[in-house]
Amino acid sequence: MSKRRFHVLFVCTGNTCRSPLAEGILKNLLKSKGIEHIEVSSAGTAGLDNFPASENAVLAAGVWGVDINNHRSRPINGRIIESADLILAMSPEHVNYILNISNSAKNKTFLIKGFPKSFSPHQEGIHDPIGGPLDLYNQTYLELDEILRRIERDIIDMAESSGD
Repeated sequence: MSKRRFHVLFVCTGNTCRSPLAEGILKNLLKSKGIEHIEVSSAGTAGLDNFPASENAVLAAGVWGVDINNHRSRPINGRIIESADLILAMSPEHVNYILNISNSAKNKTFLIKGFPKSFSPHQEGIHDPIGGPLDLYNQTYLELDEILRRIERDIIDMAESSGD
């Protein structure tokens, strides 16, 4: 019997820096464990459609063996929100944006730094490196990598329990 697919969605502003990095990191972590029933994607609250990840995001990810070259941005909408089982946002503003579109997403939307604790507007977000030097993107990558390694088990457990 195959496991039910579980969809994790990362959300940032333009969907060209933070959320593609997080998407790439989690995909790599899951692949290294042979986990195939968790789908990972991303979107942006002010994202334009079909733009590549920023050059420095691609370079920073590549240093760590994560390939986000084929990433294409997309704007978030109600359909994307509803199709996600878990939404991890980069800043409190992103959580509020998501909940303004779909209040029913409240129980599945978290600030990435706060997960698995319920969202609080006082939780800290991930700084947006857009327009910054490669060093800033590397710092963002390492911060996201550290967080995702810490919460990876929580995500997997949530996916496992969703099939019950």
